[in-house]
Amino acid sequence: MHFHVTILGTGSATPTLHRHPTAQWVMHDHDPFLVDCGEGTQVQLLRYRMRISKLKHIFISHLHGDHYYGLPGLLTSMSLGQRTEPLYLYGPRGLDEILTTHFRYSDTRLTYPLHFQETNPVAPEVLVESEHLTISSFPLRHRIACTGFLFAENPRYRNLIREKVPADASHEELHALKLGQDVRDAEGNIRFAADDFTLPPAPSRRYAFCSDTLYLPELAEHLEGVDLLYHEATFGEELRERALRTYHSTAAQAAQLASDAGAKELLLGHFSSRYKDILPLLDEAQKIFPSTLLAEEGRSFPIGYRTDSLADNLLDL
Repeated sequence: MHFHVTILGTGSATPTLHRHPTAQWVMHDHDPFLVDCGEGTQVQLLRYRMRISKLKHIFISHLHGDHYYGLPGLLTSMSLGQRTEPLYLYGPRGLDEILTTHFRYSDTRLTYPLHFQETNPVAPEVLVESEHLTISSFPLRHRIACTGFLFAENPRYRNLIREKVPADASHEELHALKLGQDVRDAEGNIRFAADDFTLPPAPSRRYAFCSDTLYLPELAEHLEGVDLLYHEATFGEELRERALRTYHSTAAQAAQLASDAGAKELLLGHFSSRYKDILPLLDEAQKIFPSTLLAEEGRSFPIGYRTDSLADNLLDL
């Protein structure tokens, strides 16, 4: 099951010719999710051939323009494309009012239902629950209300070993084995033992998106063991005081959080326009947390790994 994030924007508030404002396309299996929607996001979606017709959920972290100014245009383009499927939008209080005002004065009438859910800026909250994935928000600390988002796979079934699947097992019996239950006959004797025909499920994977925020050491417990942590790194340590004044983080602080949380990988983004070369930010972070990567526009980053040799021997029913 595919799980990855494609970076659409890596810049912060001030525009540059080389970086777009924050936006990310998270893909789980065949389901896409858009996280933040800075100016120009729909152009980036076209550039990297994302199928917005499949998009059902959009998440906005906060109401600074570089994180949502692209949203009215994207919503309007969906309507111009005669979308009829409902769209679900999650964001801070006031976002619905902004959009309503915009659509009223532009006489925009959407061709599809738009459902808005206000995010909670002071406590974690589940936003989406599906068969395979749970998406929740959690509070960050910025100059205005701001949340991060956690994409967490639900616990998986055990994996049937392809070459050992009993030819005479029913679908119900195979399902019981995937649940880790032994299959018994009418007399109560074990017919198929789950340990003989299955392997433990692959670990559930998690992706955390930490938008604009002060360094929050207390997030480490909430994000413990996350497979990929995206964290803003607007400044380097030489501008630590500016980061504090503007409620942002440095690359070193992002790395410290990743280390404390036991994250498997760290992805840095939201770079200040003052940095023409962002490699020093990478170096700063890697001194604390070696498994650090730089967000690159158009690049997809896998969330968690699964070996091909294991997958080839398993049967997913």
